[in-house]
Formats: sequence, structure tokens, C-alpha cells
Amino acid sequence: MEHRTAIRFLLNDQEMTLDGVGASDTLLDHLRLARRLTGTKEGCAEGDCGACTVLVGRLQDGALRYETVNACIRFLATLDGCHVVTVEHLSPRGGALHPVQQAMVDHHGSQCGFCTPGIVMSLYALWMQSPRPTAEEVETALQGNLCRCTGYAPILRAAQAIQSYGTPQNDPIATERTRIVERLRAMRDGRRVVSGPEGNRAILPADVDDLADVLAEAPGATVVAGATDVGLWVTKFLRPISHGVFIGHLDGLKRVEITEDAVEIGAGVSYSGLEPVIAEHFPHLAPYWRRIAGWQVRNMGTIGGNIANGSPIGDTPCVLIALGATVTLRRGAARRTIPLRDFFIDYGEQDRAPGEFVEGVRVPRPEAGQIDAAYKVSKRRDEDISALAAGISVTVRDGVIASARIAFGGMAATPRRAQAAEAALIGQPFGEAAFEAAARALAGDYDPLTDWRASAEYRRLAAQNLLRRFHLEHAGVARVRLSA
Repeated sequence: MEHRTAIRFLLNDQEMTLDGVGASDTLLDHLRLARRLTGTKEGCAEGDCGACTVLVGRLQDGALRYETVNACIRFLATLDGCHVVTVEHLSPRGGALHPVQQAMVDHHGSQCGFCTPGIVMSLYALWMQSPRPTAEEVETALQGNLCRCTGYAPILRAAQAIQSYGTPQNDPIATERTRIVERLRAMRDGRRVVSGPEGNRAILPADVDDLADVLAEAPGATVVAGATDVGLWVTKFLRPISHGVFIGHLDGLKRVEITEDAVEIGAGVSYSGLEPVIAEHFPHLAPYWRRIAGWQVRNMGTIGGNIANGSPIGDTPCVLIALGATVTLRRGAARRTIPLRDFFIDYGEQDRAPGEFVEGVRVPRPEAGQIDAAYKVSKRRDEDISALAAGISVTVRDGVIASARIAFGGMAATPRRAQAAEAALIGQPFGEAAFEAAARALAGDYDPLTDWRASAEYRRLAAQNLLRRFHLEHAGVARVRLSA
């Protein structure tokens, strides 16, 4: 296939054309080292502190959408056809402060200042979306930003005062949107991009069919969707990822289709992109969803990436397994669909052949009598990796448990169903006795490990208590259905 070698994007108001961009080159390094845009800071280099937060705008379905991202783990090659906005773009040098910046000054939202540019960018993104945010919206927007000095209260006050300093309609991103869209559209040529030296090669397929061709040609390539995990391979472990095949730009992997009996999710759909669908069709997952990492990571991370990664503590596999999800794998033109529970074989091993990739996930819609729940246990509430995660789905008919799917993450080498606990529930009245029996049966399902997140004993007891919690939270629902 005909290809080009240059990565093209807008950086603030400047059009960039970069040859030789390697797979492991990060946006943060480019901003600070090549462009001397040093307002964007490096704090953790793992997408955790938010000091490197910038906005990235991309055309999706003809509309320009901006999202906060962590520049430290965002690879430069993924920015092809995007608009990158840094803190320097908010106000001209020597000019008046931007409304977000002025609110932070007036409400004493900055002390040492290191984290301030990243916080400003998160609040800027929030202000553009919701000029009069609620306290909950502000807290959600700041999940991915850490501040050691202020205690956050001044920042929260600043966030809710921004609307008194100006309106988003007058912001350059709004007033110049038509021109920005035209410039980004002009960069789209539908070609594959191949950039960087042989030992650090970055490939951006033209479309999903081209992705299948690329992986057929290079079956050992590293497929990178949101880079929320692969980014750490580079920044923390200094691992080479060539050939890096980047797929975050492929609209064909970002489709969500709602059918009468299921929700079909493209592998490239981000956590943030799926959030409205979750709220409407799987409302029990909505609070859980907001506890997946922070805003920046939810904007970058993808459903397919979280599954393909195969981590035993990934946030989505256990809750999707409990819902009876299936996964579609593609190799060339051939596709196969398997239960998601069967995709995970052992630690670091999935049922995926060389050159095969996750194309989509199908999640059945709840049936009559189905009661669902999702739980996450972590050391801190926001932006933390799970010590234990659980998805529970029980179908009750005439007061009796007709079926049960229970899946835990963090209890074994893979996300896995609790078959002994399920068997203890099926056929039993929905009541305390059944769930106590299921809690005891968990001992036969898992032999958890002890690590720095939690001990084996803690995980085992917490898992048992989540079953008890499920019963307590839903006993009233089951009684209502029985009386009806």
C-alpha cells in the first residue's frame, strides 16, 4: 500500500510535519525538548499525576472533539491529524490571563506551581464542556491530577468560579473551530503512515482492513491503542516496542451498535466514549466506570486494549465476563467469536494467534429478572489500580436463583469465573443462606496471591464480603420481583 512517512498535526496554532518519528517517541519529550514548551511538566512519567496534561482534539464523525490526555505516555505518532493544545496556548505571552488561569490566581489554587499547568488544562477542558460545573463534575475532572500543596479546596473553588471570568464561546478553540476543522481535514489523505528507523518503527494503518494486512506482514508487532499500559513499557521499563502499530485513530474500531439484545463495542472505543452507553444500558456500571483511573486515562484507554492486555487486575474483563460478553478476534479477513471468559488462558497468555487482534466485544443486554453489580476495591478511591474487582450477575425467577455469573479480577492469574460459588447459588432461594454458602465456596475457586496491593487473606475475605454485600443491596429487589 502507498504510504507516507511524515506525521502531521497542529500544535497550538502551528502546523507540524515531522519525519522520522519513532514508535517510542512521546509527546511530552517532543513538547519539552524539541519545542521548549516547558509548561507541560513531567511528574510521574506513568499517567498518574496529571502534571503533563494537554488537550488533544480529533475529528470524529465530522465533529472536532477535545479531550485531556497524559502527554508523558501519549506517543507522538498517535497525533497524526490531531490538534494538540498546551497551556502556553491559553494566553499570549505578556497578555491577559485566561479565565481559568485568573480564577486559579484569585482563589489561591496554586502554591509550588509544579502541578498547576496540568490542573489548568483539566479545568480548561471541563469549562469548555460545562461552564457551570457541579462539585461532582469538578472532582471527576480532577481525578487524574495530584497536588501535594493546596489540599484541593482552593482549586475546587476556582473551578466553580471560572464562569464569572469569561465564557467558552469567546475562547479561541471555539471561535476558530471552523478553521481548525478545515486544517485537520486537509491532513487526512487515507494513507498508511510508516515512520521512524527500522529499530523504532511506527505504523499507522489506513483503516481496519489495512490493520489486518499490517499484522499479517508483521505478526510480532506491538499493537497500541490508548497506550495507557504500553506507555509505561517505554517510560518505566525502557522496552522497545518496534514495530509499534498504532490504532487509536481508526474510526472503524470506534463504533458502538445497540441492537435489540446486545451492545456491540468496537475495540477502539475509549472508556470515556462508552460512558454514555454504560449509563443508559448498564447503569449498575456507571459508578464503577468513574473509578477507572482518572479522566485523562479514561480518555485514552480503550475497551479492547484493556481486554487484549490480559492483566488479571484489568477493570473491565471481570464485569464484562459477568455480563456474558463475547469477544471477536480477527486475523486477515477471518473472524472468530469466543466467550470472553475463554480468552484468558494464563498469566500473560491469551487465546490470540500471531497476527490476530481484538476487533470488538458483544455484551448481551440484561434479561428479565437479571440483577447485576460491579465492585472495585483499591487503596484509594480515585485513579487507583484494583486490588480486587468483581462482576456479579444473578437471574432470579419466582424467588429462586436460576443462573449466576460471578467473576473476579485480582484473585487469580487471569480474570476468572467463580464456578463453585455460582454452583452454590443456582437453584437456591435468593437469601442470606445461599450467599453465605457461595462465600464459603470461594475457597475452592481461587488461591489468591499476596503482593503490595493486598494480602491473599485480605483478598479472600474481601471477595466473600462482596457476595454478602450483593445480597444485602439486592434482597429488596428480589423480594419485589417475587411479589410481582
